[in-house]
Order: sequence, then structure tokens, then C-alpha cells
Amino acid sequence: MNQDLTQQWLTEIQLLKEQMAGLQSERDAAWESAQKWRQLYNTEAEQRRTDAQLSQQAIASLKADLHKLQGFEMETLAVTPVTAIQQEIEQLKSVQELQAKLIAVIKERDRLLQALKTEQENHAQTRNSLTTALGDAIDSLTRERAGAGEKGK
Repeated sequence: MNQDLTQQWLTEIQLLKEQMAGLQSERDAAWESAQKWRQLYNTEAEQRRTDAQLSQQAIASLKADLHKLQGFEMETLAVTPVTAIQQEIEQLKSVQELQAKLIAVIKERDRLLQALKTEQENHAQTRNSLTTALGDAIDSLTRERAGAGEKGK
């Protein structure tokens, strides 16, 4: 009976060792998988940071261009006082020349309005892209923190 009990204990110990080896193998596989996902997340996060930085630079450049264009318009108006405009109009000798000048000015105005509209649309699209990227990054960070919190339990 003592030998049966000893054999039973040895069998139980052997089963526990096998279970422990299996669990250690699963743990190692899970750790490797977590490392792989961590690396993928870090790569994605770095790419998003780079994209966000490039977008910020593009926005800054566009803002500078916009300020330059707005400043150019103000400078043009400041440099071209009403008297200079009146002198330019007085130099036109006929109604046809006045009409041609008016048509050219209206075309230029329309071109500038279209350029401004395009710039505003591009700005809105960039803002939406950056907002989406920021939201995705926050969601990913929240998921990672939630996952880390569950692993810690």
C-alpha cells in the first residue's frame, strides 16, 4: 500500500511537471507574441508621429504662405493708394480699355478666390487627417494601457 501511494504521488508529480512545462511554453509563446505586437505598435506610433510632424510642418508652411499672401495684399493696397488707382484708370483712353482692365481684374480676383478656396479645403482636409490620426493614437494608447492593466492583475 505504501508503494502504491508512493507511485501515485510520483505519477501526480510527473503530471504536474508536464503541466508546468506546457504552461511555461505557452507563457513564452505569449511573451514573444506580446513583444511582436509591441514592436508593431511602436513602429506604427513612430510613423504616426512622423506623419503628424510632417503635417505640422506643412500647416506651418501654409500658414506662413497665407500670411505672406495676406501681407502682400495689404502691402499692395498700402503701396497702391486710391490716387494711384485713379491715375491708372485715367490713363485708359476708351470705354473698351476700361472694360478690358475690369475683365482682367475680375479674372485675377476669381483666380485668387479659387486659390483661397482650394487652400481652405486643403487646410480642412489636413485638420481632419490630423484629428483622425490623433484619435487613432489615443485609442491605441488606451487599448495598450487597458491591456497592460489586465496583465498586471
